[in-house]
Amino acid sequence: METVALITERLVLRAPTSADVEAIEAACQDPEIPRWTTVPSPYTRADAEDFVRLVEGWWADGKETVWGIFADGRLIGMIGLHDIEDHHTGGHAEIGFWVVASARGKGYILEAARAVIDWGFAELGLVRITWRAVAGNVPSARTARALGFRYEGLQRQALTSPRGRDDGWFAGLLPSDDRTPVDWPVL
Repeated sequence: METVALITERLVLRAPTSADVEAIEAACQDPEIPRWTTVPSPYTRADAEDFVRLVEGWWADGKETVWGIFADGRLIGMIGLHDIEDHHTGGHAEIGFWVVASARGKGYILEAARAVIDWGFAELGLVRITWRAVAGNVPSARTARALGFRYEGLQRQALTSPRGRDDGWFAGLLPSDDRTPVDWPVL
C-alpha cells in the first residue's frame, strides 16, 4: 500500500522519513513514552532509524499504517493502525499513539485519531478498531473514551513490552458506534 497523508485543521499526519530521525529520537527520551508503550528505553538514534525503515515496510505490505503527527511543521507524536487484518468478513486493526510532553492536553491526539479512525473505516473497510493500554494508563484511556471507544475489559498479563508483561485495558470501536463517550468503569 502507498503511504497516505492526512490533513486536519491543525495537523499534518504523514509517514515518518529519515529527515524525522532526530526528532523521533528526541521525543522518545520522554520516560512516559516507553513507560506506556513498546518503545525501547533507552532509545537511540539507531532505534529511530530502524523504526523509520520498519514503517516503510509496514506501509508497503499493508500490515500497519503509521503516521508522524506534525503541528506547525514539528513532530509532536506518532499514531498508527497496527496488526491490520483484512478478512472476507471485514478487517480490523488496533490504534496506537503517543505524544510529546509539550503537546499533551491540547487535543492533538483526539484530532489525529479521529482522522485515522475515519480513514481506517472508510478506506480500509475496517469493521472494528481496537484500543488497548497498560492498565493504569489513564490519559490514553481518557482519549479512547473521548473517541467513542467502548470499554471491553481487563486482561491479566495480556500485554508484552521490553519491560515484560502487564495487565491491559481493552476497548473497541465499530463504524456503527455513534462515538459519543460512555462511562468506563476504570475512569
